[in-house]
Amino acid sequence: MRSRPQLTGLLGGSFNPAHGGHRRITLFAMDALGLDEAWWLVSPGNPLKPQAGMAPLAARLKSARNQARRAAIVPTAIEQQLGTRYTVDTLARLTRRYPRRRFIWLMGSDNLAQLHRWKDWRRIARTMPIAVIARPGYDADAMTSPAMAWLRRYRVPAASIRKRGQWSAPALVLLRFDPDYRSATAIRRAHAGWADALLGKGSDSQERGAKVRDRLTFRKLRQEDKA
Repeated sequence: MRSRPQLTGLLGGSFNPAHGGHRRITLFAMDALGLDEAWWLVSPGNPLKPQAGMAPLAARLKSARNQARRAAIVPTAIEQQLGTRYTVDTLARLTRRYPRRRFIWLMGSDNLAQLHRWKDWRRIARTMPIAVIARPGYDADAMTSPAMAWLRRYRVPAASIRKRGQWSAPALVLLRFDPDYRSATAIRRAHAGWADALLGKGSDSQERGAKVRDRLTFRKLRQEDKA
């Protein structure tokens, strides 16, 4: 008897740093869609975001690991190993590497609003279903975006994902839940030295100089790695 494929959500981002809002929306999406697991793709570098103020990859991965504790969430910097810079290339590589998994791309409505700027965004939509989670202040822009104009015809209910049928992509699921106003930007403003503190720099702790292990690839990241 063949085992059923694992439903795995993919949430990409800088995680600069990861925070409770990331955890909350991920757990909500996992419950709404009946996912077995979610992977946080901690990006080496987002082509649409400036690198100024971007913490080292090891610090961002460690912050994600801390937020993912005791949950079926796996933070990973696998894009560094794959050598991919764009989401469309990452998703193509992941679907080939993990054929026993069924992937679903998770994104906030802020990303849907600018999805049309992503490289080959229609190919992303054709690779796997997309679940969009509402974010305060972005819903209007998302609903009137060029990507939404194209994706609207492919909208399906969350139940269609939970049924674990052989769904086809494109497929768009819109998820709504209580707003979460936490943001990485606010955390950086309040705690400018969060990355150094997390990596133990400038202290006598045993963690100083230690490498951060990736739970998915089992590789260790050096603290100075930025990409």
